[in-house]
Amino acid sequence: MEITTYLEKAFASELSGNAVDICPVGALTSKPYAFNARPWELRKTESVDVMDAQGCNIRVDTRGSEVMRVLPRLNEDVNEEWIADKARHACDGLRRQRLDTPYIRKGGKLVPASWGEAFAAIAARMNATKPAAMAAIVGDLAAAEEIKALKDLMSAFGVTNIDCRQDGAKLTAAPRQSYLFNTSIAGVEAADALLLIGTNLRWEAPVLNARIRKTWLTGGLKVANVGQAYDLTYPVQQLGASASVLSAIADGTHDFAKVLKDAKRPMVIAGPGAFARADGAAILKLAARIAGETGMIGPAGSVAEGGWNGFNVLHTAASRVGALDLGFVPGADGRDVAGILNGASKAEIEFVYLLGADELDTSNLGKAFVVYQGTHGDAGAHRADVVLPGAAYTEKDGLYVNFEGRVQRAERAAFPPGDAKEDWAILRALSDVAGKRLPYDNRDGLRRAIIADAPHFAEPGIVPASAGADAAIWGAIGTAGEIDASQPLASPIADFYFTNPIARASLTMAECSRVFVSGASKMAAE
Repeated sequence: MEITTYLEKAFASELSGNAVDICPVGALTSKPYAFNARPWELRKTESVDVMDAQGCNIRVDTRGSEVMRVLPRLNEDVNEEWIADKARHACDGLRRQRLDTPYIRKGGKLVPASWGEAFAAIAARMNATKPAAMAAIVGDLAAAEEIKALKDLMSAFGVTNIDCRQDGAKLTAAPRQSYLFNTSIAGVEAADALLLIGTNLRWEAPVLNARIRKTWLTGGLKVANVGQAYDLTYPVQQLGASASVLSAIADGTHDFAKVLKDAKRPMVIAGPGAFARADGAAILKLAARIAGETGMIGPAGSVAEGGWNGFNVLHTAASRVGALDLGFVPGADGRDVAGILNGASKAEIEFVYLLGADELDTSNLGKAFVVYQGTHGDAGAHRADVVLPGAAYTEKDGLYVNFEGRVQRAERAAFPPGDAKEDWAILRALSDVAGKRLPYDNRDGLRRAIIADAPHFAEPGIVPASAGADAAIWGAIGTAGEIDASQPLASPIADFYFTNPIARASLTMAECSRVFVSGASKMAAE
């Protein structure tokens, strides 16, 4: 006999690690953690997960400088008591392929350098480049502190070519409701009809997907999907893969439009497969129109107070909402990510600062001088002319905003390796050398500056209440335009286990990818 989940078969779930937590006798154990440490040897730190944008509450257990395991922390409003396998098991990637010293490219090769040499090289290039030829891109794992510091540094140089939307999302920084999951995570349980647009919830937000399944089990939630079909673990009515279906729903000529109108609390979830494409703004406009036409936008206030807002945007990057809150988007005449890459390939952009930005095609950076500030030797570091080693999410105190707009604090559980530093401190030191000194000398001063820009950062843990059926707000979402009906709506995530540098450095995630994605045990239905 053998104690296991299945005999000679993989447990094909993105939430399989939770079986260890709920096993009543402790017979099921975490294989990556087994025999590595005892609980009394570990230092326990409360933090926030950054593997997706839900902001699941976690506990990071460390021994010395090494993260030994990550466990869920109870928060009924965000993740209840669950976390995804990537959040739980990708932590071994924190100690592999790490950047622990600055590097400068000399003779075509990156060679170790001192912080002073690295800063001098960057400052010289920045001061010799016109603002219109400079750009900065924020990656998916950045905390609000370094986003604010980089924005202020770029503003000091007069740079407007800044963007946080690595995936090309056609989202604007205002109104705030236009890029939030307005129903709130807990509010999902009150819904009775749901329209999915261009999303694979099982890979983009597995804990949220489990909550939707819970709602279907207990309340008979009706779910329909526009886009590629996926196995979401509950019944889904497939309406077609083309965005043209949305026009019929918005016009009220589609059968599911009546389902939404008859529902007491209908909702729509637009994923990156909808808004991270060339016609994404037009699709968002249709989604907002559907919300308005079918009564999804109810009275103002929280769900508990009787308020309801069924318009939801689902992000996959932990940094995205915080960066949009702080306005890290192109300024007047500024270029977005596509424009920056296009400009770099044409030698119009000569200097690019990548803050942990690895999910873009670095071959399009041309001959631009590239600074990469991050944690791992991933795509950005390979292309960089100067590399600055930063701190991972477990190695710094940071503010993150989840996709429902809730500000949460991640606490430092370990110190960065080698000469690596906290990211905001790197930017503060660089500003000194570059002659554009930032006006804060410590984290408290930086957070006061963040709150001055976005006052809701002063209230961590609170989800914003619905603004209600304000036509001015919902009419401002998206941009009317042509939709490419020939291009099916599909999630951009090709591999759940390899969505960021930490996960790509993880041996556990590599094995999961081999078994579940590359191998025979496919999680997503074709």
